[in-house]
Amino acid sequence: MNNNPSDSIVVSDVSSAVVTAAKGFAKRHKVITFSYVYGISILCAIAFIGSGTKLTFDQLSQYNSIMNSIDLQAEYTAASRYHTAQANYYHSKGWFSCDAHCQHYKSIMDRRKSEWDEIKAEGNARMSDAKSVAGLFSEVGVNEVKDSFWDYFHSGKQFAKRQSWWDAMFMGMRSMSRDESFIEYGLKMLMQVLINFSMGLVMALFVFIFGLWGIIRDYQANPVTALFFFLSASSAAFAFVATYLFAIYGAAAGGVVGVVKMAESNMRIEAARGGGGARVRNGYVERNRNRPHYQ
Repeated sequence: MNNNPSDSIVVSDVSSAVVTAAKGFAKRHKVITFSYVYGISILCAIAFIGSGTKLTFDQLSQYNSIMNSIDLQAEYTAASRYHTAQANYYHSKGWFSCDAHCQHYKSIMDRRKSEWDEIKAEGNARMSDAKSVAGLFSEVGVNEVKDSFWDYFHSGKQFAKRQSWWDAMFMGMRSMSRDESFIEYGLKMLMQVLINFSMGLVMALFVFIFGLWGIIRDYQANPVTALFFFLSASSAAFAFVATYLFAIYGAAAGGVVGVVKMAESNMRIEAARGGGGARVRNGYVERNRNRPHYQ
């Protein structure tokens, strides 16, 4: 197989252009660049060191003691009573009115709701006390944040997959009506999949960061420690999502370049077989038209 020097030149030009664009972006957006680099360092530290500090024997005993003091049965009973009262109120009210009979069930529902909220608040307070014993940088705190991130991350990917499925169906219908080629449909679908994954993962990142402070607050850490943990976790999540999207876009670009190179190779082979002074220039087959009239 003959290597085309123009292929290596194009790849070199593209690589240099990407490096130049990345350097320019880093100089213009120093905060984003620092957050990404810092987040990558946090991810590497988690990968090599581990997820949080181990609990000591005393910490583990105190943590389990407080967690076991939470009355889960009382909370379950209060929740069942509230849902029963809510169902009675729903079946007793009219479309646009609520008579005395309905108001009676409404008052019961409100009372059951306040009882349930009180039991939940007590359980959450005890859970917060147990988490404060473990500490924010313990394996309990770090694993809770990791579980929250993975839940949102998988939700974002599921959103992208569902949206891409519907886009594939409707774009396929439009392509058939417009008599588009399969390559045109594939390129449009590829761009739409990239957009869907970008939207889903970016939304998941923002929702995770928005709920992160609530997790940190439960550990009752001092403000400096809480702020440092919040910035570190947010940077790590941003770095992971950005790297994941970079990998997707890079794989997509590599696939498109591979398909184009394969098409050009097939055109060269067909031109060589056809003879007649045929040659390939910029991906198009040109044949020599200076030939005798009897050929």
